[in-house]
Amino acid sequence: MRNDTHSTSTFWRSRTGTALLVLGALALFVFLVEHRVHALGYLPYLFLLICPLMHFFMHRGHGHEHAQHQHSNDHREPPEENRNVR
Repeated sequence: MRNDTHSTSTFWRSRTGTALLVLGALALFVFLVEHRVHALGYLPYLFLLICPLMHFFMHRGHGHEHAQHQHSNDHREPPEENRNVR
């Protein structure tokens, strides 16, 4: 049996975690203010990098297990009520 009488807090809600978040935000602000030209120079490359990363992570859960699928070559026509009549 677990004793859940004491509350478990996460690291980021502790004093150390909050201090690290504030320090990280200040470091990011100083970096962007001092090196704005350099950071904005990399922006087009970041957009190009985002494309393959989004493709990789967004298609991760689609179940592309090619070894488990059996492909059939029979091409069935849709039922008559679904066909387009010209």
